[in-house]
Amino acid sequence: MRAVQKISDDWVFHDHFVPELIAELWDGEAVSLPHNAVKLPFNYFDEKCYQHAFIYQKKLPWQTAFEGKEVVLRFDAAMADAVVCLNGKQVAAHKDGYTPFEARLTDLLVNGDNLITVKIDGSENPEIPPFGGMIDYLTYAGIYRDVWLEIRSSVSIAKMKVETGNVLEAAKSASVRCWFDNPQDLPLEGVVVATLKDGEGSAIVAVSAPLDGASALLRFDNLTGLALWDIDNPVLYEISVELTTTSGTDQISSKFGFRTAEFTPDGFLLNGKPLKLMGLNRHQSFPYVGYAMGRSAQEQDAELVKRVLKCNVVRTSHYPQSTYFLDHCDRIGLLVFEEIPGWQHIGGPAWKAESVENVRRMIERDWNHPSIIIWGVRINESQDDHDFYTETNRLARELDPTRQTGGVRYIDESELLEDVYTMNDFSQGSEELPGNNRPHVALRNQREVTGLSKLVPYLVTEFNGHMYPTKRTDQEQRQAEHVSRHLRVLDAMHGDPNVSGCIGWCMFDYNTHQEFGSGDRICYHGVMDMFREPKFAAYAYISQCDPSDEVVLKPVTYWARGERNIGGVLPLIILTNCDEIEFRYGNQLSKRAGPDRQNYPHLPHPPIVFDERHFRPEEMGLWGSSWQDGTLVGYINGEAVKAVQMSSAPVPTTLQVEADQTSLNAMERDTVRVIARVLDQTGNVLPYLEGSMEVDVAGPAILLGPNIVPIRGGIVGFWLQANGEPGDIDIGVYWPGLGGERIRVVSVGL
Repeated sequence: MRAVQKISDDWVFHDHFVPELIAELWDGEAVSLPHNAVKLPFNYFDEKCYQHAFIYQKKLPWQTAFEGKEVVLRFDAAMADAVVCLNGKQVAAHKDGYTPFEARLTDLLVNGDNLITVKIDGSENPEIPPFGGMIDYLTYAGIYRDVWLEIRSSVSIAKMKVETGNVLEAAKSASVRCWFDNPQDLPLEGVVVATLKDGEGSAIVAVSAPLDGASALLRFDNLTGLALWDIDNPVLYEISVELTTTSGTDQISSKFGFRTAEFTPDGFLLNGKPLKLMGLNRHQSFPYVGYAMGRSAQEQDAELVKRVLKCNVVRTSHYPQSTYFLDHCDRIGLLVFEEIPGWQHIGGPAWKAESVENVRRMIERDWNHPSIIIWGVRINESQDDHDFYTETNRLARELDPTRQTGGVRYIDESELLEDVYTMNDFSQGSEELPGNNRPHVALRNQREVTGLSKLVPYLVTEFNGHMYPTKRTDQEQRQAEHVSRHLRVLDAMHGDPNVSGCIGWCMFDYNTHQEFGSGDRICYHGVMDMFREPKFAAYAYISQCDPSDEVVLKPVTYWARGERNIGGVLPLIILTNCDEIEFRYGNQLSKRAGPDRQNYPHLPHPPIVFDERHFRPEEMGLWGSSWQDGTLVGYINGEAVKAVQMSSAPVPTTLQVEADQTSLNAMERDTVRVIARVLDQTGNVLPYLEGSMEVDVAGPAILLGPNIVPIRGGIVGFWLQANGEPGDIDIGVYWPGLGGERIRVVSVGL
């Protein structure tokens, strides 16, 4: 039976490359995986610092289990140009920084210590997608995902693909195709058994077939009593495949779900029912460590998109992302648009050939995920290239005829070779461009964009972003406009039955190249900051959820008379799913208002806006006169359900420290996000508080980043990583204004 070991520990890292390191172990920095090749500051760094070659080394002692077996190293990903050597001999090379690859060790292993050497070149090689032009994100460098040692039988299962049929009928079907790995070219004799299991791991039915070739197809028919996978009830099943030959046995398994997903000219259908897709784009980066975050951080990002931001779809911009992230999307019912690496630039023949292979790698890795509803097979925002995109589409359809293809574009009347016209619509804000005489518009008409006479499946894959970058610490008036721009697009989407949905740019701020962003190597395009702390615009999405899920009441204000232009807080946007809001100013004045359906007629939950229609200027006091506390009370069906207080004279009173979870898996090298907020007497963050906080960690964990961290808008964020040992982790945060606060997280050895 296959044995799998994660090999995260005891790697030796060298921040340079010399040929002697290929065959000789040198002293270097002891590191664990996942690992970012360069320790980065938060901002203002030169991205060229990681654009060169690095070396990772590890001793692999001989194991008796290796005898007569196939021994393979599997890399989940490494950025970007990777070469793997064993005992001085090259055994693998991989140029794609986002997909897995294997290194076969079998023939070169010796009975003693073996030396694994991995050369990683972080240079932006123009022969490797996405490189060759300028890209609006960073790729970092290093072995940033997990590495596994696998001991297999001489004949093993290389991959498996699950397809479902008759999904919407009472009696469903499923098939599983397996491909076999036989590097020694042994006779293929044996039997294959596939077992269908429920979500608890209990067997439902098994089928078998003789092994008579390089692949096998097994079918399950007349499956009754099975549930559909849906965003509200993401029921997963499992197929386990066991191969038995004269060489031994091998077994792999995969989760999947019964569901249909279809983009039509009349919108998107999930399991035959219309669903408006509302979501955000996600980069896989984190402060200080780039891409190098493991399972728990990936899962937490999926949780944030689904549970916190209340979205139903995420786009993996602009590359395949961690399987930990996708696995969790499967579990929680978050739909996924996945695409190949690239940003605007199309290279030469070798580059295109590598990109076509990226299509293959992406689909073969991820074809069993029910959360994935469409393959992105164009280079994001590139020009048309008929032959190139004919081939990427052909291959995608050959590998997976069950899913539609899309190709993210930003040029009008781009050739449609895919099944879905996927468009980045940045028309909102284009009226500000010099020479543009077009009036303000949230979304353009589909026919204007496509140039086609007929309606086609249509999805907006980006909007806002660079058209209106906004920091969490920006002046309130800018933040209110940032909110309004997201609301306008979401409203337009809900009002157009021919738009399948809109995916905003983007989930959170991210580091980028010097040609983009705000000069400090950060693009402030997110509805969250880099530490995943929400900006006001995040609540444009959150407030669209049903009140039974969460009652939302978020005023777009810091409640300061002198923060906005001219002064005051009107118009005051309140992002809410309440029926009505009561606005109390001090103890003297109370006004009520309902949703602004005049300006947002299509949103499920329009904002409630208080403005000159509700208040005369003198009612809330003129500049220089007394400023009073504010209170907002939300009502549903006439009953008060939530209240927010705002202090007219805020001062720091509380240091709040919170962790996303209370326990970590020590062996998984789990990470936990910690947020420290300075709150006023009503529990609101002090939005312009500056300074720094000191972080100290006692116990089996590593602080990712510096221990003296700047306060950004009253908030400090950081991540801790378990160091592999169990025990209590004591986390302290100290700020001179309020002293210290401590919390505890437990690292559990499993």
